[in-house]
Amino acid sequence: MSDTKVSFKVCPKFQKTFGILGKKWNGLIIEVLLNEGPQRFKELAQKVEKCSDRVLVERLKELEKEDLVERITPENSARAVYQLTVRGEDLRDIMQDIHIWSEKWYSLEDCN
Repeated sequence: MSDTKVSFKVCPKFQKTFGILGKKWNGLIIEVLLNEGPQRFKELAQKVEKCSDRVLVERLKELEKEDLVERITPENSARAVYQLTVRGEDLRDIMQDIHIWSEKWYSLEDCN
């Protein structure tokens, strides 16, 4: 019988993904865009409560860099909107699973 232990290592791809999704505000930004569709900056700022405009700008840039969110300027409009990319939309099932888990394990009183 061998006593050699294989040390556990977290997959670098998982680390990368969790580093993005686990960063404060990113999940909430993605959630708003999944449920509300394309949003102007001010609309997002109102829906992602307590996130400062400065931090929201930083997070949106990071999510753009990761190809989860894109900033587009629709025709006939001077104002840009943020929307999920195909890659960002692909998080829908994961976000739904998080909703199911949180409903199971937390009450509204736990959230205060």
